[in-house]
Amino acid sequence: MSRHAPSEWRWISRFADQFKLSGLGAGDECVVLSESSSRPELVATAVLAAESLGARPFEIVMRSPANEGPVALRSTGTSLALGNMSAAVTAISSVPFIIDVTQEGLLHSRELRPILAAGCRVLMISNESPEVYERLRHNPEVAQRISEAHDLMTRSKVMRATSEAGTDLTVELADAFTAGSTGVVSGPGSIAHWPGGLVLAFPGRHRVNGTVVLAPGDVNLTFKHYVQSPITLTIEDDYVVDIAGSGYQTDMLKSYMSAFDKDAYATSHVGWGMNPGARWDYLELYDRAQHNGTEARAFEGNFMYSTGANENAERFSVCHFDIPMRDCNVFLDDHQVVTAGALSGIAKKGAGA
Repeated sequence: MSRHAPSEWRWISRFADQFKLSGLGAGDECVVLSESSSRPELVATAVLAAESLGARPFEIVMRSPANEGPVALRSTGTSLALGNMSAAVTAISSVPFIIDVTQEGLLHSRELRPILAAGCRVLMISNESPEVYERLRHNPEVAQRISEAHDLMTRSKVMRATSEAGTDLTVELADAFTAGSTGVVSGPGSIAHWPGGLVLAFPGRHRVNGTVVLAPGDVNLTFKHYVQSPITLTIEDDYVVDIAGSGYQTDMLKSYMSAFDKDAYATSHVGWGMNPGARWDYLELYDRAQHNGTEARAFEGNFMYSTGANENAERFSVCHFDIPMRDCNVFLDDHQVVTAGALSGIAKKGAGA
C-alpha cells in the first residue's frame, strides 16, 4: 500500500487544531510513528498537519510483525511494532512530541513506559475513518467536565456499576491509575488518545468483583457488533471466571478468549463516556475494517467494562475487549455520575465543579 496516500484539507485542518491544543507549534520537532499496516491517509494527514503548523516532523515507519496466531487480533490498543526494538524505542524517546499512528496504538504496549519516562508527549490517533475526526471536534466545556469528573474519581474509594439487566460490579480505586481522556496531551510524560471523551480507571490487583450483564444493544468492540442477547460475566478477584448466555455470541466470546492465557480474562479498565458528539448508533454505518470503535467507547453515558492488558496491575495481553454498555448506573462512592445511561451529578452539563 502506498505511503503517499492522498489527504484532504478538511482532515489536515482538524488534525492541526488537535496538535495545536496539545502544544505543538512552529519550530517544534516531532515524530510521526507508524508501521507498514498503518492507515496511509492518517499518516499523510498527520505529517501535513504538523507541517502546516510550522513544526518539523519526521517519520519512523516500523515493520508490522507477523501475527503468529492462533486468532486474528483487533482493537487491542497494543501495537507490537516496537517489540524487541530497543534502538527504535531509544530514538523515539529522544523526540519531545510523538504522533502515534500505529495500527493499534501504543496505549497498552510494553514500550510505552520508557517512552513516557523520557518525558515524551504521545498523542495516539485511533485507527478510524478520517470522517470520524471531522465530526468529533474538541469541546472545551466537555473537556472541563471530564477534568472535574476525573478529579472526583481520584478522591473516591470505590466505583460501582449497576443495571436493571443485572450488572452489579464493585471496583476498589485504591492504587488505581486514573485518566480523564480529552484527546489532548496534558504535558511531558503523558499520553492521550484521540478521539477522547472518557473517564477511566485501571485498577490495581485484587480490586474488582461482581457481575457484568451485557444486554442487547451493548457493543463488543473487538468483534464490532451489537450484543443481541444477554451475556453474563462473573468477575472474581479481577478475573472473568464464568461466561454464560444462550446465544451464539456467548459461544463466540468464550471461544475467542480461550485462545489466550489467563490474563486475557482479567479486568483491564472501567469507566464511562462523556462525549456528546460520539454516537452509539454509528456502528452499522461502517464496515468492520473501516474503524477501531473509539466513538463507541466515548458516547455519552455509557459504562465501559474492559478485559485484558492493564499495565497498572503488571498484566500484558494482546486479547482486549472494550464493551460499552447502555442504561447503567455508575457511582463514585455516594456520588452518581451516570443514571440509567445518562450523565448525572458532576458529569452532567451545567453541573459545575
